[in-house]
Amino acid sequence: MAHQVRDHQSHLPVAQATVLTLPPSNQAKDLRSRWTTLDSLLCGAFAGAVAKTVIAPLDRTKIIFQVSSNRFSAKEAFRLIYCTYMKDGLLSLWRGNSATMVRVMPYAAIQFCSHEQYKRLLGSYYGFQGKALPPFPRLLAGSLAGTTAAMLTYPLDMVRARMAVTAKEMYSNIMHVFVRISQEEGVKTLYRGFTPTILGVIPYAGITFFTYETLKKLHAEKTKRSQPYPHERLAFGACAGLIGQSASYPLDVVRRRMQTAGVTGSSYNTIMGTMREIVTQEGVTRGLYKGLSMNWVKGPIAVGISFTTFDITQNLLLKLHQMSFFIH
Repeated sequence: MAHQVRDHQSHLPVAQATVLTLPPSNQAKDLRSRWTTLDSLLCGAFAGAVAKTVIAPLDRTKIIFQVSSNRFSAKEAFRLIYCTYMKDGLLSLWRGNSATMVRVMPYAAIQFCSHEQYKRLLGSYYGFQGKALPPFPRLLAGSLAGTTAAMLTYPLDMVRARMAVTAKEMYSNIMHVFVRISQEEGVKTLYRGFTPTILGVIPYAGITFFTYETLKKLHAEKTKRSQPYPHERLAFGACAGLIGQSASYPLDVVRRRMQTAGVTGSSYNTIMGTMREIVTQEGVTRGLYKGLSMNWVKGPIAVGISFTTFDITQNLLLKLHQMSFFIH
């Protein structure tokens, strides 16, 4: 009898210790929720930085053609890249990329994170919590995510465009751009081109996220695999970027013209006025769609890398969190 009591008591502390190490269910849920939000922000910022750095020389070249009246061709684009390299060196091809990083990292972080939140909210509203959304909410989640990110980071996009089309002597760094624009053109100039940006982001982000999510859903249904391979993610992202950018490209040209009007000597003040002037002077195809062929090269690459990087890093962090949870 005494032996049984001692044996029972010897196991009691172990049982108590085991119980005490288990976190309350509400606390565990709260931790998982915070991890998900933080993961989305970090992974989004990293994905945007990697994608934009890879295609920075092509992006800079596209902007230079967009804001000029020179005719675009692949030959002229690569000639410009070569001349820039010969004149100013290799790193000059990434001029303005620091401003791009300052803009794109918070933009991508906000866009990806808000997309996850909008999917969750819309899923709850439409009764699809934890499942793939139906087509319209899927499109809406992407549009809302892009609009949210653009509204919060627009001045940085303006600064980046100015740095891309000017020489080093005019703007030495990001803060110099902000100061000069504010002093010489007024603070309102930092938001010039805001309206066409939002009008372009709504279809672009909506179609891009919609296409990517739809392709992943169809892939899962056909292959019975919950997660695509990295090369499949790249292909899905490339298709999404190609369709999304083609749909919103004319507004991208209008946005760039309005953003750089202060340094190009042009007077682009309204969306319709800018469109009218571009069409009158350069035509519809050669004006509003100038540089689109280069966008068909860089756009799918950027979007494919961005989506793939986000998904892979988010899955990696999720596994690390799960390992940490089970260890503790």
